[in-house]
Amino acid sequence: MNRVTRFVSILLVVASSLLALAPAAIAADGVGLWGRTDDKVVTFFMFGVMAFFVILVITFSLIQIRLENRKERAREDLERLRRP
Repeated sequence: MNRVTRFVSILLVVASSLLALAPAAIAADGVGLWGRTDDKVVTFFMFGVMAFFVILVITFSLIQIRLENRKERAREDLERLRRP
């Protein structure tokens, strides 16, 4: 029960900190770290986010394919060695 209590208290501290800092983040009239934020900046950023996730899924799929092939080769080698 101690771990759960500690986790919930940390979660509450993080959530309250984010809520306390949120007005300061949007109070600068649309000027953030990038500069003036308009529709073009948001659109290109979202295109980047979409491209990132597409590349991430493709990369993980290729890794999974290679691991599956490796597992199948190992299984075939074991079966080949078991046969007399």
